Amino acid sequence: MVRKLKFHEKKLLKKVDFISWEVDNNLHELKVMKKFCVQKREDYTRYNKLSRKIRTLARLIKDLDMNDPFRKEAGG
Repeated sequence: MVRKLKFHEKKLLKKVDFISWEVDNNLHELKVMKKFCVQKREDYTRYNKLSRKIRTLARLIKDLDMNDPFRKEAGG
């Protein structure tokens, strides 16, 4: 059983479209943009892609054998 919605709840739900709901990370994007002083959203997407590539590269280097010469060179 669902209770009847109050007036203010109905009013708020009028503004929400449940059929074409879009997930947005706007709040997270704004926090990251403010933290790293990024001005434009395009720069943020570029930064995000670059950081993802760096993380995957670091993970690949970590997964290499300890005696691998490339890992010794890249690991510092």
